[in-house]
Amino acid sequence: MTKPAYVAGEFYHIFNRGVNRQEIFFEPRNWDFFLKRLRKYFTPDRAEVIAYCLMPNHYHLLVCLKTNDFSQKVMQPFGTSYTKAINKKQQRVGPLLQGNFKGIHVTSSNYLLHLSRYIHRNPVEAGLVKNPEDWEYSSYRDYIGLRKGTLPRMNVILGEFYDVAEYVQFVMDEGVAYDPIRDLIIE
Repeated sequence: MTKPAYVAGEFYHIFNRGVNRQEIFFEPRNWDFFLKRLRKYFTPDRAEVIAYCLMPNHYHLLVCLKTNDFSQKVMQPFGTSYTKAINKKQQRVGPLLQGNFKGIHVTSSNYLLHLSRYIHRNPVEAGLVKNPEDWEYSSYRDYIGLRKGTLPRMNVILGEFYDVAEYVQFVMDEGVAYDPIRDLIIE
């Protein structure tokens, strides 16, 4: 996959996984630290988080960029900051993540909606939980009102549905056919 040019005002699916598919979170506070790093580097003037899911060995972010130099101003310091802190805490050296992050340009509103579904269903599809709301490290709980998080900008997705219940049905519907994402995602 060639590295895309990141354009302000556009949506992107940002993801990466651990080296050799190894875990990137070693203890409970690592997950919280990752989210704190997101808040620090993904500021409203750089990139807005629309949806996210942290998995044991990878992460998914749906973001709207606010700057054209996203790689240098956001992702590079974000990844370096998290890796350095984890390496120090775990007394390890070397890369934590498998190379540079990957970014896929979201080119339609249909793709945007299905990507949010994919991200929120990721722990279910991986067999970690039965329902998406059972996974603590996802924005899904914010979307359905179980948590009053301030990180995700949910109106981008929820504004396309009549109400939250309709979004829940969309996420839970086993019959949803559109899923071009599967061929592009790292697992």
